[in-house]
Amino acid sequence: MRWKCVCQYDGTEFCGWQSQPNRNTIQDYIEKRLSEIFGSRIKIYGSGRTDAGVHARGQVFHFDADWEHESWQLLRALRCGIPPTIRIISAEHVSKEFNARFSVKQKCYKYYLLEDFADAFGYRYNWCLGNRRLDVKSMQSVAVKFCGTHDFSAFGANREDGEQHDPVKTMHVMQFSRIGNMVTFVTIGSGYLYKMVRMMVGGFVMVGLNKLTADELYGMLISGKRTQNIEVAPAHGLFLEFVEY
Repeated sequence: MRWKCVCQYDGTEFCGWQSQPNRNTIQDYIEKRLSEIFGSRIKIYGSGRTDAGVHARGQVFHFDADWEHESWQLLRALRCGIPPTIRIISAEHVSKEFNARFSVKQKCYKYYLLEDFADAFGYRYNWCLGNRRLDVKSMQSVAVKFCGTHDFSAFGANREDGEQHDPVKTMHVMQFSRIGNMVTFVTIGSGYLYKMVRMMVGGFVMVGLNKLTADELYGMLISGKRTQNIEVAPAHGLFLEFVEY
C-alpha cells in the first residue's frame, strides 16, 4: 500500500528535511516513528528538500507499507512519538502511480520580511530588516519579469552532494504584498533549485533597498551566471506553503 502524507514543521531546530548522518532532520524523525509503528525500516520520499531553518505548512511525502486498520488510526499513531514541532496533517491511501517528488505539478513558497525589529516570538519566522524600508513597487516591477519559463541558473546554488537539477523552471506567480510593516513574497512555480527562493528574495530586497536596479537584477537572470553580489535571504523567513499534484 502506498500512503500520501502532508506534514508541517517549524524548521528552527532541525538540519533540514533530508536525512543526514547526525539524524536531526525531519525525515529522520518521521522514518524512525514509522519504523516503530510497522516493526521494520520504512523509507519516506518527500516532494523536495527544505534547508536547515526553513519551515513548512504543506510538505508532502509518501511511503509504502501495509496497514490493516483505518487511515485515521495510522494518522493518530504517526502523531505520537515525534517532536511537537513536526505535525502530520493527513495520511491517505493512494495508488502506486503517485510519487511525492515526481508527480508534483507546482509548489508554493512564502517569504516574510519585517521592516522592524521583531518581538521575542516573531524573530524566527521573519527576515527582520530593522529600520530599513523597502521600495516594494520596484521589487514587484522586476518580480513579474521572473514569471514564465527561464533558466534560473543564476539563482541556484550547488548542492554538496553534487546532484544536478534542470535549471529551467516555470514561475506562475511572483507577488509582493504589504500590510503595515510586513512585506510578504509569494511564489508558485513548477519547481525550484537549491536555495533559489532565498537567492531571489535576496536580490529583490537589494532592489528594494536601492542597492541594485530592477534592470540589473533581471540582467542576472538572463545571463544565467551565478554572482556573489546577491545576499542569500535567511532561511527562517521561508515557508513551503503547499504542493500541488
